[in-house]
Amino acid sequence: MSLRRAPFGCAVLLSLVLLFSPASTVPSGIELNDKVVHAALFFVLAATGVLAGLPLRALALGLMVYAGVSEVLQAVLPIDRDGSVFDALADLFGAAAGLAVALVVRRQKA
Repeated sequence: MSLRRAPFGCAVLLSLVLLFSPASTVPSGIELNDKVVHAALFFVLAATGVLAGLPLRALALGLMVYAGVSEVLQAVLPIDRDGSVFDALADLFGAAAGLAVALVVRRQKA
């Protein structure tokens, strides 16, 4: 993996830990805070993906699929987590914002 892609790889690993850790290891808090974490996580995935030079359409599609699949897996895996349409929407919002910001930064550098 090139150094340019390392932040994206780290973001993917972080997302796997945060999204698929058993419920007993996830701190509970205000429901809105959970949505902020989801949005921030997908923002980072999108932004680091763009800056790593991943194809934009593939990255956007991959993040959309990952948002939906991760929520389904949280609901069906024996990790005592619940899948949520609202979490998936927060994921999509964060991904869209991350893609937009990273594209602006990339264009300004060019």
